[in-house]
Amino acid sequence: MARHEENSIAVSGEKPYRILVVGGCYAGLAAATNLLDLCYGRAPRFTPAQSTPTHRLPIEVTIVDERDGFYHVIGSPLALADEDYASKAWVRFKNVPGLQHPAIKFVHGSVSKVDTKSMKASIIPHGKSTPFQHEYDYLVAASGLRRAWPVVPQGLSRIRYLAEAQGHIDAVQGAQHGVVVVGGGAVGIEMAAELKLVEPSQKVILIHSREKLLSSEPLPDDFKDETLALLRSVGVEVITGQRVQKISEPDSNNTITLTLSNDTTLTTGHVINAVSRSIPTTSYLPPETLDPDGHVLISPTLNFLQTLTPNFRHHFAAGDIAAWSGIKRCGAAMHMGHYAAQNIYQHILSTRIEGYEPEYKMISEHPPMIGLALGSTAISCSPSEGIKQGEEVLKYMFGDDLGFSICWNYMRLGEKPQMEEVDLAVIEGVSDLHLEEHGTRERSSSSTSPDMSPRTPVDTTVDPFAKQEVQYKLSPVTVKIEPVAG
Repeated sequence: MARHEENSIAVSGEKPYRILVVGGCYAGLAAATNLLDLCYGRAPRFTPAQSTPTHRLPIEVTIVDERDGFYHVIGSPLALADEDYASKAWVRFKNVPGLQHPAIKFVHGSVSKVDTKSMKASIIPHGKSTPFQHEYDYLVAASGLRRAWPVVPQGLSRIRYLAEAQGHIDAVQGAQHGVVVVGGGAVGIEMAAELKLVEPSQKVILIHSREKLLSSEPLPDDFKDETLALLRSVGVEVITGQRVQKISEPDSNNTITLTLSNDTTLTTGHVINAVSRSIPTTSYLPPETLDPDGHVLISPTLNFLQTLTPNFRHHFAAGDIAAWSGIKRCGAAMHMGHYAAQNIYQHILSTRIEGYEPEYKMISEHPPMIGLALGSTAISCSPSEGIKQGEEVLKYMFGDDLGFSICWNYMRLGEKPQMEEVDLAVIEGVSDLHLEEHGTRERSSSSTSPDMSPRTPVDTTVDPFAKQEVQYKLSPVTVKIEPVAG
């Protein structure tokens, strides 16, 4: 193998490395954006102090997602309570400035099968029934968990999602006899608190079958007790130790009767079921790569296990889909996506440069930690800082929009890619549709888009939750990204 000069990029005519990212949320976008940085000779955006990469590489990143945009999943409790926030929480991929790059393309659809031996994936476009085959050099499985309504909206387009959210908001606002949230896990707690914040005059009751809230989470009892007290302090009535046995149909007055396990009854105007088991979306992967619950078995380098997977160095899993320790959190998902990008880059170098010793990033075990937003306050728990609560915790962990701006700015999704000269090899072999999409697209360099409002800037060098118009001009040799006059 020939040794390449420092900061070099492949000569024109070399096909790009094909990276298939399944899932366009926290882990998937973190992998795609950090890999883009590395392969274009920049330090990854999550660790800007890292030394500049010595080799530029041609890549083509294909992101497949069932949704047509980035949806801020952890903002669901507020998105289903406030229509202005609902509009902000979903941004179509075509309107995300930081993803408009010749080396990135999107498929609105789903992956139905992955063959790790032949390194081929079957992809079904949205609205179609027939899959097409996609060959890849590296796979990042980051499709997350399947969550039921109303824990997460089920619409796969922004239009359908907004209609779904508005229907839920209307039902809550029209509930003359109050609202009952069933389930005292993290989602139920935050949903009840956000409803009370947005509709302070509405009666909100949370019912949980166990004596302690967050009963399925490996967290200290002191934290669970303080969460209960804080939830009550923001105006939510809480009933613990009672299971809902029966929910009646609404009567002529739109009153619903709930029967509890102690045979008591209560009435309400609307019921939100926040009890659901999240299921890994891994049916497209070989069964032998999964644990009994359906999570992907991985090594600390985020690779599929060597003993179970052909071409294991070419297959990664990141985010909630991965079988790893700790409570599922978006901060951890982005961290894993970042490390997957680093390790893909290192492995590519090891195949190109004679004698190169790859320096793989290895994730550590994640101890149980959590942060919960409860209206105008928040509470957190971590091994290093113990239990904290109050408005400062809310500001630090969630900002003023349930963490949307923190995630958006950390991934730099509002920043258009740096203007640079790109070797044509980077996009050689990309589909005609891809070239058409990126050949003459105009886009704004600001942090706003047709799908969202301005964001509050944050320090993008801090790990979140720990805490001119242009065109692409094609020439025979290079793709130059230049300002367009007027």
